Amino acid sequence: MMKRFLSTTVFSALLAIVPASSVSGQDGTQEFRGVDPDLTNNPEGVSSEPGTLVVLRGLDKVTARTRDFEITIGETVEFGALSITAQYCRKRPPEETPETYGFFEVVDRRTDGFGVDAEGETIFSGWMFASRPAQNPLEHAVYDFWVIDCRV
Repeated sequence: MMKRFLSTTVFSALLAIVPASSVSGQDGTQEFRGVDPDLTNNPEGVSSEPGTLVVLRGLDKVTARTRDFEITIGETVEFGALSITAQYCRKRPPEETPETYGFFEVVDRRTDGFGVDAEGETIFSGWMFASRPAQNPLEHAVYDFWVIDCRV
């Protein structure tokens, strides 16, 4: 009972720290709204522009095969049973501390047992950092992915 209470408390605290979500824009498209980690540490602004394409490396833990794939910001790519949507990415310029990061939403697609897609479950929505792949909180039994690059 105490363990569940502590887990719920920690989870609630983490949600309060990372305020990021997507909302519908005026034209009905999804807009990303959140706090860029560089803006949090540097209120004067950042010296780089957000990227338009993010490069990810995916791992199938069952077959031990990796696959690199590119996602245009705002688009969704299917990797195994996962649907990965890239909402934002940024790469710091070479004269600063190296860092590449992005904001992703991941849905674990489901089927009804007969091969027909059913509504999936959102298993991750948050920031991922290339320099700290172990900090990636995505937990999936079969698949994993991490940020490689962000291109303008």
